[in-house]
Amino acid sequence: MSLIDPPADKPDKSRALAFTIAALTLVAIVALWYTFRYYPEKRAAEHFFDALVAGDTAKAYQLWRPGPSYTMKDFLADWGPQGYYGPVKSYKIIHAKAPSGSNAIAVSVEISPFLPMPEISDAEKSRKTRVVEIWVLATDKSLSFPVPVS
Repeated sequence: MSLIDPPADKPDKSRALAFTIAALTLVAIVALWYTFRYYPEKRAAEHFFDALVAGDTAKAYQLWRPGPSYTMKDFLADWGPQGYYGPVKSYKIIHAKAPSGSNAIAVSVEISPFLPMPEISDAEKSRKTRVVEIWVLATDKSLSFPVPVS
């Protein structure tokens, strides 16, 4: 090699590797965000349904954080053992989404009066499984039923 010869070319593998690592990191960040974006709201719903499954309606009522017009009697009429949705013996959170124009997260939950959650193939028991949508307010994790839009 003399002074007139150009320097040897560096391979572009290091640049390609850097771009690949950056792209994979970006994909991982987006995937993690998408997976855990409603995690706090799902946990609030889990705590509520865990209390119902345990039969602790007083704790479930506290976790609901109702307004003054929704009394314990109303709560038991909805969620109590003889209530509209009760008894809740098992549940499964299906998904969560953010309705447009709302500050709440809609969490869809399958509830069943049987323990464990019946399989789809068990037609007799799975017929009593219902899907309930509750809203979890993002600011204080209070729960409510969806508000109809007029």
